[in-house]
Amino acid sequence: MSNVLYDNGIHKCVSFTNLVEGEGIQANQFLIVHAGEGMLLDPGGNLTYKHLLAEMASYFLPAHLDYVFASHEDPDIVASANGWLLITNAKILIANEWTRFLPHFCSKGMTEGRVIGIPSRGMTVSLGGYDLQIIPAHYLHSVGNFQVYDPLSKILFSGDLGANLVSGHDAAKVVEGAEAFHAHRALSGMDGFHRRYMGGQKVCRLWAQMARKMDIEWIVPQHGASFRGKETVIAFLDWFENLESGPDLLTEADFPYPLPNTGGNA
Repeated sequence: MSNVLYDNGIHKCVSFTNLVEGEGIQANQFLIVHAGEGMLLDPGGNLTYKHLLAEMASYFLPAHLDYVFASHEDPDIVASANGWLLITNAKILIANEWTRFLPHFCSKGMTEGRVIGIPSRGMTVSLGGYDLQIIPAHYLHSVGNFQVYDPLSKILFSGDLGANLVSGHDAAKVVEGAEAFHAHRALSGMDGFHRRYMGGQKVCRLWAQMARKMDIEWIVPQHGASFRGKETVIAFLDWFENLESGPDLLTEADFPYPLPNTGGNA
């Protein structure tokens, strides 16, 4: 399933949802096209590859794919790297930390000269003469983690930050308004996910402070529904800025020794 998020005739943002077959976690994929050139965001693994390729054909010729952006190194983000390198001339954008891990998803030699390491402070990438911003989101939830901000559509493609658990076609749902955000947050397991997978209140606060300086109209995560409108974005930032997560929540009980008797053998 695909949805056009933005289209002014020259610049287009498209989301793809519910493409995963089988037992794998559902994930959203995204395409940004400007003046006929494209960037594919977090394309996923083999469970999405052929379906995403077919869906993309309605909007864009893969031969004009300039970049594949990987927010981090997880399989549901970029395990299909080999396929995209094989059928296009695209280069893969991924954190410097993960450039030597990416070849493990690919045939020998496939990544040579085809990988661009993103520096810690982020970077600007030109797509068809238009600048997209790659912004840092370290430890949210990966040590080397980035997001894409599109200044024209004012969409922040936030990766796992903002992930929420929904089923089926609800991944295309758009949440609008502070009240709707908090209701969706409560129903979709957002608190539990972010407390487990984010890197602590300090990085949540630093990221939120950065995001408040940006003109964001729409936060679009890699899992679940998206969050649109200034009121919704502010509610999101207010919630996330003070979130205790990850190491903040660990206690001595999380490192037991002797190990508890689970009734089984190692």
